[in-house]
Amino acid sequence: DWAIAVPGRTPGRARNQFVLDLSREDVREHTYESIAKILRSANIEYVKWDMNRPVSDIGSAELPAIKVALEQCGMAAKAAEPQLIKLTTKQKNEALVAVAEGLVADAEGILEANAKDIENARANNMPEGLVDRLLLTKERIEAMAEGLKQVAELEDPIGEVLETFERPNGLKVVQKRVPLGVIGIIYESRPNVTADAFGLCFKTGNVVILKGGKDAIHSNLSITNSIRTTLKKIQISEDAVQLITDTDRETTKAFMKLNTYVDVLIPRGGAGLIRNVVQNATIPVIETGTGNCHIYVDADADFDMALDIIVNAKTQRIGVCNACESIVLHKSIAEEFLPKMYDALKEYHVQLRCDETAQKYLGDGKELV
Repeated sequence: DWAIAVPGRTPGRARNQFVLDLSREDVREHTYESIAKILRSANIEYVKWDMNRPVSDIGSAELPAIKVALEQCGMAAKAAEPQLIKLTTKQKNEALVAVAEGLVADAEGILEANAKDIENARANNMPEGLVDRLLLTKERIEAMAEGLKQVAELEDPIGEVLETFERPNGLKVVQKRVPLGVIGIIYESRPNVTADAFGLCFKTGNVVILKGGKDAIHSNLSITNSIRTTLKKIQISEDAVQLITDTDRETTKAFMKLNTYVDVLIPRGGAGLIRNVVQNATIPVIETGTGNCHIYVDADADFDMALDIIVNAKTQRIGVCNACESIVLHKSIAEEFLPKMYDALKEYHVQLRCDETAQKYLGDGKELV
């Protein structure tokens, strides 16, 4: 009941089209995917056509450009998978170090791309805390590179035997760590995640398809291009990492359903993103928590040290994932400690949102919520 239809335009000629009926004897031996692959390799757009619809409708068919692009990405990822599975630990570690050095060498271009994202962010009135989260510097690129080198130094989990036992019939069963295959990661504005995600997936022999947020698109693309260039130089498939550059939400939704090619999907971001992926994906999802970073001050704590830690954890970089969000105090020190903490944080314009007990100890005249 299905065919492949090509609603095309030829320069200087009227609109033209053709239909390849997959039920015909001369094409029956070919699968839809094998024919589609040939068309894609020739840069011919196509639609999957219901033969119950009149052929005359093909000329006005909407070409699923998003789906075609994602399928191309998925096919490239699957093609890269066998090579990654076969890489030795030594090869993976050497590649990670090479990629790290490549990022540092390409820092100037990455910073130029990042400057475009920062300019767009400020033009859209992004809060400064989030702008800082988006910002890259030479030092932050070096930290990204150092992170990849640290991943290279970790033990390789692939091939580790977790358990082995023998059945009564003599069948030996071994539980062993192997790569997942192709991992999809959807994340938000932080561009350093691009390098982090690649490093962790590559170390474990997995191909990764990345879908970052639109706020960091120029930065993410520059970082990904640097990684791919290095991989190509050392004769490893550059499609071990791919970035989906279309930032439209419909593309994200379509990516969540790319279960023909993607083996597992990981959302990294806020509660809204995680909920959206869990509810809409047809790919198995590793669901992460949104987190809430607490500091607890015990009855015997050194007050000066506690205040230094709280001020640093809250104000050094307010946009990072591990910035302090909640303070919990032992009730025996609340009356003495809370006013000191209020004064220390007020200097940095930090707003306190307090329960009734904390408000009672802070007294009237304080700017509280």
